[in-house]
Amino acid sequence: MAKLTGGVAQKVWEIAEPLADEIGIWIWDVEFVKEGARRVLRITVDSEEGIGIEDCEKLHRAIDPLLDEADPIEEQYYLEVSSPGIERELKNDIHIEACEGWDVEVKLYAPKDGSKLYRGVLLPLAENGDIAIQVGESTVVFERSTVAKINTYFEL
Repeated sequence: MAKLTGGVAQKVWEIAEPLADEIGIWIWDVEFVKEGARRVLRITVDSEEGIGIEDCEKLHRAIDPLLDEADPIEEQYYLEVSSPGIERELKNDIHIEACEGWDVEVKLYAPKDGSKLYRGVLLPLAENGDIAIQVGESTVVFERSTVAKINTYFEL
């Protein structure tokens, strides 16, 4: 899947990816973030069949000793391994391509035609990087630089 550039997340991705491959899952995202007073290393994984708690536990158990050995993080942190869930943020082209045909919510930095929020079906990524969704009978296209966030969404 997508690779990050530099830093703790990239180092952890490189350690986690072969382990995830062995388990039959792939890395969706790696984040090293501060949440309140604590630091969290979050590895998000996915697979064609979806992710269960067992998959997360397997990767957690496999990567924990390797992270201790490689020591890519000097400070204390909490390790989380999880699924991206049904409503996931699409952060890069690979995420967008993986979720073509899904219902998405596109949030814009500034209004387009009076709205900063659009919901529709995600269409294939344009060659120039533009993002398009099908809203009813219309196709709405967004320049990448205007998009603040894209998430899949699910209505009950």
